[in-house]
Amino acid sequence: MDQAAEAEDLVFECKDGIGRITFNRPQARNAFTFAMYERLAAICEQANDDHAIKVLVLRGAGDKAFASGTDINQFREFKTPQDAIDYENRIDRVLTTLEQCRVPTIAAINGFCTGGGAGIAAACDLRIGTNSTKIGFPIARTLGNCLSMSNVSRLTALIGAARVKDLIFTARLVDAAEAASVGLLGEVVEDIAALDKRADEVARLLASHAPLTLTATKQAVARLQKRLTRDEGEDLILMC
Repeated sequence: MDQAAEAEDLVFECKDGIGRITFNRPQARNAFTFAMYERLAAICEQANDDHAIKVLVLRGAGDKAFASGTDINQFREFKTPQDAIDYENRIDRVLTTLEQCRVPTIAAINGFCTGGGAGIAAACDLRIGTNSTKIGFPIARTLGNCLSMSNVSRLTALIGAARVKDLIFTARLVDAAEAASVGLLGEVVEDIAALDKRADEVARLLASHAPLTLTATKQAVARLQKRLTRDEGEDLILMC
């Protein structure tokens, strides 16, 4: 994929200290290509270095989805067990870069937020949804793979072990009300227009606050939460 196509699939713009990342494949429910994952990581690294960026807002284009995970076409070239290991290594690296980004990150979630898309949302600091939001990891009835150890660690820290098992075992998508009740969403608004407005309000508020306080708080919370590495669950990835 050429760089122009990559830029079109994941659009980034920054104004008044607020960086806005848009997953721009609405025809595919904003499913991620490998190039999109890499561009997301690159933007987070840019935010680490560019102190003009105060906050990042992540959203999906269109009205159907935030992001529906990794595009299935990305798996068609997989031939060996190492391909699966390399894939999980990529996802771990990108989501860790997002989670450890210097600035606060806000996921503005409308519609479907599944698989890798839900992983991206879970790695953000704040999550705002709408009444149409559906979140889940339906891998038990789709790809038949498993989450990496770091993804399981992150999700368990967010919603607890029993709820992680419930989500994975049932392969169901939870609605906005349930997502808010278990901690997958911090706030729910009516529709996509209200979502854009609220995400902008929160972003502007965070951009006005002391950046070192926000960064220190992010790092303090991260130090409290042990993340098992992909290597510690490599046998599970290979098993699946």
